[in-house]
Parts: sequence; C-alpha cells; structure tokens
Amino acid sequence: MCGYAMAPMSTDLLCLLATTTGTGLCVASANAFNQWIEIPYDAQMSRTRNRVLVRNALSPFHAFTFGTITGIVGVGILSTMVNQLTAILGASNIFLYTCIYTQMKRMTIANTWVGSMVGAIPPIMGWAACTNNLEIGSLILGSILFAWQFPHFNALAWNMRFDYEKAGYKMMVVKNPSLNSRVSLRYALALFPLSIMIPFTEMTTWWFALDSSLINSVLLLGAYRFWKDSNDKSARDLFFAKIENFVDKEIEKEFNVSNIERKQHEEEIGFNFSFGG
Repeated sequence: MCGYAMAPMSTDLLCLLATTTGTGLCVASANAFNQWIEIPYDAQMSRTRNRVLVRNALSPFHAFTFGTITGIVGVGILSTMVNQLTAILGASNIFLYTCIYTQMKRMTIANTWVGSMVGAIPPIMGWAACTNNLEIGSLILGSILFAWQFPHFNALAWNMRFDYEKAGYKMMVVKNPSLNSRVSLRYALALFPLSIMIPFTEMTTWWFALDSSLINSVLLLGAYRFWKDSNDKSARDLFFAKIENFVDKEIEKEFNVSNIERKQHEEEIGFNFSFGG
C-alpha cells in the first residue's frame, strides 16, 4: 500500500493490515462482478476465454455470490477497522468499476479514462486510511497511477486489438489507433511534472525528482517509438518498460523518504521503520 506508506503519519500495523485486507476484498468483489457481467464477451477473446466462468468451472451464481460477500465484508472491514472515508472510497470504486467502466467498454472509448480512475483510487485509499484525509500528497500519488495506466494499457491493447474488435469493445486502439499512441505519449510526458511534485510535499527528498526523471525518460522513449511506429514490437517494449518503471518508482519512493518524515516516525513509534508495498 504505497499510499499508506507515503502518508505523513506513524504506521499502525493493525490499521495497515485491515486496509490491505479490506482493499483486497473490494478488488476481488469488483473483479468477480466484472467477469460475471462479461462472460459472453470473454468467451470471444484469447486472453480471457480460459477464465473459470467461461469454461463453466464456476457457476455465475457462485461468482455473483462471491462478489457480493467480498464487497460487503471488504467495505465493512474498512468502515469498522479503518475509517469511513476509506470505506466510501472502496465502495465507490466497486461501483465505478462494475456499473460504469464495465458498461462503458462497449459504448465509448472514454472507458479507458474511467478505468484509469479506478486504478488511481487505491493509493488514495491507503493515504486516507492512514490520515483520514484527502490531501495533496494522496492526489499526486493517484494522479501518477492514473497517468501511468495509459501507456501501460494502450500498449497492451495494441496486441489485443483484434480480440477487442471481435468482442465489440469500443477501445481507442480499435476506433482510433493513432489516438491510442498519442495518448500513450501524452501521459508518459505527464509523469515528469507529477513525479517532480512529490518532493514539494516532503514525501521524498529531491533525489526522487532526479531518479524519477531518469526512469521516466526511458518510458518516454518507449512511448515516443510507439507513437512514431505502432507495431507489435514497439507496443511490447512499451508495456514491459511501464512495468519496470512502476516497480522502480515504488522502490525509489520507499527509500527516498524525507528526513522530516523519518524523524517523525522515529519520535512517534520509537524506531526507524516504515511499512510499504
């Protein structure tokens, strides 16, 4: 939970575990409902045709029941063991993913922006769990993950474009391939100012501005090549570069915690240790 780890408060182990468990159950609920809704469409795509519901290895009734139970329990844990704000964010994300994003995928290319909002909310939940507040730091973390998802997903979608078209999904890569690559490049560029904003909030030292710029430059190069010549290779290179970027940046954020925050942790919990992941 990078949001929890980066928040300027001491770590409460029980709260962190409850946040992780509750968020995980909310994710499980949203995914279960999504696959329950999309059974006939998943059957038409090579990437999803081996899912348990498509293969009848699990009944739709059991999937719906699982989604309902995990959603109720997940939101319940967040509400009773964390705080109401985090619970509201968790419940809202289940609704946003299943009732809006999943439906929009067959209606408009705007679905990708909504889906990226879904992916941006978990770090905000982590921050809210720690502080019971929505502060600028949480919004920056959410914005970084929001922007990160466009090069990541658009590169993945390139190699899945024929499957998406066959299943009737209105994806950028199907309806407007040139926009698909332009958006990837645009949000790869957006990662620079968003990352540089992190030290301003004293979440990290200024070394993170340099570290992130170096990593983002590699990503930008991949996005530029994908924009100049969209093909299977450039899409694959961008996709795997984004994974490496995400992992590296999470590591950098963990180990570039500011001296102010480090001192605060030492004073409040008696030793210099922070949870992350």
